[in-house]
Amino acid sequence: MAYLAGVFVIVVGVALSIALHELGHMMPAKRFGVKCTQYMVGFGPTIWSRRRGETEYGIKAIPLGGYVRMVGMFPPVAGRPVRADSTGRWSMMVEQARSESQREIGDVPTDRLFYAKPVWQRLIIMLGGPTMNLIIAVVLLTGILVGYGTAQQTTQLSSVSKCVLPASAPATQTCTSSDPLAPAAAAGLLPGDTIVSFQGKRVSSWESVRTAIAGAGGRTVSLGIIRDGRSITVPVSPVSNDRYVYDKNGEPVVGQDGKKVTERVGFLGVTPVTANVKQSVTAVPGVLGSYLKQTAAVVVRIPQKMVGVAQAAFGSGARDPNGPISIVGVGRVAGEVASDKSPGDVKTTIMDRFVGLLSLIMSLNLALFIFNLIPLLPLDGGHAAGALWEGLRRQIARVRRLPDPGPVDVARALPIAYGVASLLIGMSLLLIYADLVHPIQLGG
Repeated sequence: MAYLAGVFVIVVGVALSIALHELGHMMPAKRFGVKCTQYMVGFGPTIWSRRRGETEYGIKAIPLGGYVRMVGMFPPVAGRPVRADSTGRWSMMVEQARSESQREIGDVPTDRLFYAKPVWQRLIIMLGGPTMNLIIAVVLLTGILVGYGTAQQTTQLSSVSKCVLPASAPATQTCTSSDPLAPAAAAGLLPGDTIVSFQGKRVSSWESVRTAIAGAGGRTVSLGIIRDGRSITVPVSPVSNDRYVYDKNGEPVVGQDGKKVTERVGFLGVTPVTANVKQSVTAVPGVLGSYLKQTAAVVVRIPQKMVGVAQAAFGSGARDPNGPISIVGVGRVAGEVASDKSPGDVKTTIMDRFVGLLSLIMSLNLALFIFNLIPLLPLDGGHAAGALWEGLRRQIARVRRLPDPGPVDVARALPIAYGVASLLIGMSLLLIYADLVHPIQLGG
């Protein structure tokens, strides 16, 4: 039941994200007077629809996107008629799209056509969808950070080591009578103690405690701790010990010789408690920027990562846990999160799992925001690029005192749009197949 509940939450979240994305297009379009004949969530056969005013609102069978049909997406082009015996297949396809657009226009006033609107209005309309995804992500991220918090290492001690072990010791190695006593154990520190000061200076984060301990090897320093509600000062003598160097992603740094890099730092022998710490609203921009950077890096590398997906789907290759997944994979991950099939032995609460689902929806909206900004038709970024090119042409013509070049013939880019759409469909089918036969599992 928990698995199905997780899948249901993510399906509803994705559907709402798509619906709001399309609303981000339609609201400014109607505000600027563009005639919108359809607002649809999904593709394929219509499951339900209702007409209100001049717009038909509906839900279609395949929930992999949506669209708002705006009258006048393709401007008319003056010139001789296109003849089937003198043009290729692509040209005929472009001309057919133009003809259908003109039939749809009919007697609609020019000031209600999309292509007749100023460039800045068309930019707002086309970027309204991705902007809505960004707004959804910001709202969810703010709620998670401020209302729930993020897992952080605190200054409270979770465990105290009994001895000092070398960096190369396996995680399963236990202390023996020949191993030196850990400084924390020798000083009498206990699990549950909270470090509040170091050498008389107040500390509020584990990072500051860790940095202070690392620089105190071979010296005796004082720790201010709170134990059972009482404040006490404990002298400790961190020893200098070799420890592995980790990068910003938590991975050990490997040297040119292929061995893990170590550094000699002060060692106390304590492990902090990890707990959810609520953040200030001021922390949101920094976290959002980090997420956007990571998401953009993933989107840019999608073509490269799809090779690995194909190798995993049709061969013995391993799935990249940080690679792209389909809506099927997203549903599977959501089900595992809701079922508490998370890595490790730590049990999570219902709220932890619900926030995990919200984080997943937030990440999907960031991906939609970045992906739709790619300047290729049929993506929103492609339409925005066409509007910008038109504005640039008109500015150049104005400076050079030339006639207005008129609207950009977006229909000429339809072959590219069809090619991109076919590629996206192919990628989606490959990802769905890979997520069925070789899915990504939480924890790798």
